[in-house]
Amino acid sequence: MVNEIDFVISPKLWILANSFGLNTNLLETNLINLGVVLGLLVYFGKGSLSNLLKNRKLTILSTIRDAEERYKEATDKLKQATTRLQQAKIKADNIRINGLSQMDREKKDLIDAADEDSKRLEDSKNATIRFEKQRAIEQVRQQVSRLALERALETLKNSLNSELHLRMIDHNIGLLRAMESTIE
Repeated sequence: MVNEIDFVISPKLWILANSFGLNTNLLETNLINLGVVLGLLVYFGKGSLSNLLKNRKLTILSTIRDAEERYKEATDKLKQATTRLQQAKIKADNIRINGLSQMDREKKDLIDAADEDSKRLEDSKNATIRFEKQRAIEQVRQQVSRLALERALETLKNSLNSELHLRMIDHNIGLLRAMESTIE
């Protein structure tokens, strides 16, 4: 039977038939199978794979653009914040300088007010002293006048007689008449 098969299959084909067979070497078979599978994947999955890669590329480019935009926005916001910080520092310095100058003005005003109060108190004290001095002088004058009047009355009582008394009354009446005639 073997001869009949040999006879039906030509020797040229038999060489090809010997190439087919079972290969028991696992490494060679896995590599061949892997090559076949990869070839089939490349052939049939080429369109899907290129679409997936294009989509992935577009997604990555979009993400990079978004990241660049966010970076620009963050940089702009940082510049704005830095500008506001500088303005705030300038404002704080102005407030500090104004506060110090206002504190100096208020200190000067308080010192001036204290000086004025001191001068007023000094003037009031001096006025009180002058008033008390004048009052004391007036009291002394009144006492001297009263004493002088009392002495004069005593002297008059002792030296005044009725004739002198009548002459004085007549003299004073004459003075009053003379004054009355000058007024008219």
